[in-house]
Amino acid sequence: MADIKEVILQSNPWWKEKFEPHFKPRDVYAQIKNFLKLPQIIAFTGLRRVGKTTIMYKIIEDSIKGGFDPKNIVYFSFDEFRDIRIKEVLDRYEELLEKNLREGKYIFLFDEIQKVNNWEEQIKRIYDLFKDKIKIIISGSESLFIKKKSKETLAGRIFEFKVERLSFKEFLGFKDISYKPVSIYEKELKKAFSEFVLTLGFPELVGVKEKEVIKKYVKESIVDRVVYKDIPFLFKLKDISVLESLLNIFCEEPGNLLEITELSKELKISRQTLANYLNYLESSFLLKKLYNFARSRRKVERKLKKYYPGIISVDLLFRDDNLSKSRVFEWVIVDQLKAEFFWRDPYKNEVDIIIPEKEPIPVEIKYGKISFDGILAFMKKFKVKRGYIVSDDKEGMHKIDGKIIEIVPAFKFLLGEKPKLVG
Repeated sequence: MADIKEVILQSNPWWKEKFEPHFKPRDVYAQIKNFLKLPQIIAFTGLRRVGKTTIMYKIIEDSIKGGFDPKNIVYFSFDEFRDIRIKEVLDRYEELLEKNLREGKYIFLFDEIQKVNNWEEQIKRIYDLFKDKIKIIISGSESLFIKKKSKETLAGRIFEFKVERLSFKEFLGFKDISYKPVSIYEKELKKAFSEFVLTLGFPELVGVKEKEVIKKYVKESIVDRVVYKDIPFLFKLKDISVLESLLNIFCEEPGNLLEITELSKELKISRQTLANYLNYLESSFLLKKLYNFARSRRKVERKLKKYYPGIISVDLLFRDDNLSKSRVFEWVIVDQLKAEFFWRDPYKNEVDIIIPEKEPIPVEIKYGKISFDGILAFMKKFKVKRGYIVSDDKEGMHKIDGKIIEIVPAFKFLLGEKPKLVG
């Protein structure tokens, strides 16, 4: 194992020199800033490589600019330090810089903290002991609060923020692309949307277009690390072959309606084991579950679920056939809208996304041919007056049976633009 003191010195360059991290504005950072002055712990969760560490660096930069002593700010990643206690980092820091943590104010940023056994109890003790002296910021590549015990241990002591992959607006900011007014930038924005899809929402893939580079990045930097290292460690899983098979199914066929009994038979595992594996993938942000919308929560739980991968297959991303393009397009919109519900009735009428407002908002995703059957069936059943169809390139507004359906190109929809009335 690397020497802790050496790693602490290497990880905190602002102690010796000016610190200017490469940071592009992220929506979540504006939310986080409002909580930094409060004593509670700030926790970031999210898939690997989404920018959690970069946000930590931005907090460090802004704190220094605000007058905070650089030598009182400590960053440490536990990615390769699973067997040490968090207090050890504090002790080594005190020795190195000849500090006393009971004197002065400090910021400690602990990355990949979920790697540490019993991290919740350790952080709780540090917080209770030093909460007037130390601001604690932590991050994890899995949901830090999978276990009920974690929530109970830190109740009232922590605020959690999920760092998502880039939104389309954030991508435009990363590329310094103007988009207002949208009407004069339509050609550029449509091209930018196609480039955005290739990034899969990862900041480090902005500007990368080569299939093999993207494929290697996704496999080695994200998926392999989560599947081979994070999940086996977190859930004490020894056989990952079924986990891999399961993930491959969803990556190649996003938006699958899942019948657990049938799939468990296909994979030759029990229903409970399959349910556990799905939970592991969801907790690690490699899988997202959508519920079939209903007014009653009890009915929602009983119905079939739909699953989308956290990262779509890179091979699928680069295929030219319409079915593959349609699947990728649907995945992108579901991901960008942070969808939680879809709708399907016994007659197989279906709507891809339902936004559960007081009057639910149906959003159908159509790559190519436009049809209204599913969205109209939903609008009639739930007495909804307005719905949306997100298209790859079509636009307009239609009145059908007293219902208004707006058709919006994806790049406009994600920027909040509305079409003009037609017909």
